[in-house]
Amino acid sequence: MSPKVQDKIPYTRPSITDLETNYATDAAANGWGERCYDYIYKFENRFKDYVGTSFAISTSSCTGALHMGMKALGIGPGDEVILADTNWIATVSPVVHLGAQPVFVDIEEESWCLDPIQVENAITKRTKAIIAVHLYGNLADMSKLLSISKKYNLYLIEDAAEAIGSVYLGKKAGCIGIFGAFSFHGTKTITTGEGGALVTNDSNLYEKVLTLSNHGRSKFQKKQFWADNVGYKYKMSNIQAAIGLAQLERIEDLVARKREILSQYKNYLSNFSGLTFNYERTSCINGAWMPTVVFDDYLNINRDSLAHAFAEQNIDARVFFWPLSSLPMFTSQRNNINSWSIPERAINLPSFHDISEEQIMRSVNCIRHLFNQTK
Repeated sequence: MSPKVQDKIPYTRPSITDLETNYATDAAANGWGERCYDYIYKFENRFKDYVGTSFAISTSSCTGALHMGMKALGIGPGDEVILADTNWIATVSPVVHLGAQPVFVDIEEESWCLDPIQVENAITKRTKAIIAVHLYGNLADMSKLLSISKKYNLYLIEDAAEAIGSVYLGKKAGCIGIFGAFSFHGTKTITTGEGGALVTNDSNLYEKVLTLSNHGRSKFQKKQFWADNVGYKYKMSNIQAAIGLAQLERIEDLVARKREILSQYKNYLSNFSGLTFNYERTSCINGAWMPTVVFDDYLNINRDSLAHAFAEQNIDARVFFWPLSSLPMFTSQRNNINSWSIPERAINLPSFHDISEEQIMRSVNCIRHLFNQTK
């Protein structure tokens, strides 16, 4: 008899309870006419309070938040924007859409985030902004990046799409730069299905983005169907916001569970040398969105062997983000050594909120088996 095929373990999925479905049902049944923004306003107010900013604007995606935020800052043709080479393409696509030039620099070996030394070396007269991505919940070195941005009079933007629940020296990720952008995709710690948010303490920037998000119609404009400039349609729906509000009411538990899952992986694999997990800076908190393990070079365990081993066990583990400069639309920059090396020997581990002990152990045993094969 052939061995029994075990149920597939997804790499992630949202935690949805009666609270989310009840709020969404109410929004679907009653959230129209004069109430069509009720949950959006509630969600935005609760989210800005959670992050610790003066303003929040819900959006259709984190990409939309980045696009409008950079547009409101005046970033466009002739400008350069520095960001880490290893990222999801959603971070760089708004830069390209605005006609600016992305400048890819290397990541730190420990944090997998933007290397401040490389950032400063890449600054030119055309540099307008720095985008710090908090990868997999890991935090970029915001103190050094803030110092650099002030020294050269640059905008420091936080892509906190993956960092809900991460805290840098007492401040929530997203509230430190000129603006922060978040994702509420179905894979994230909290979700609205699709969706995002822009947060800021800058009132002028807030008003500009708010106008851009509604086809260029200012909230101060009294004429109906009048646009003050050409904007975008990057708004979140009331039903999405209803789901998001319920998620925000549970956020402390959702983040705690993510951190617990990462801790379990670390504990179960603590006896194996040559493994590096999500990095937590001193006096900071990693929200642990996506538990990720990087294997040292000497182990000769690579991305392909990892993907094959997990697929054989019917586990949907995901690869580390590719270097952006490896994509066909950009110029290869192999001098970004960590950005090119780390993704070759790393894997994202399953981490949905209701993952069982047995399911975690199946992933752990995959890694243990690979170690035994290398001996």
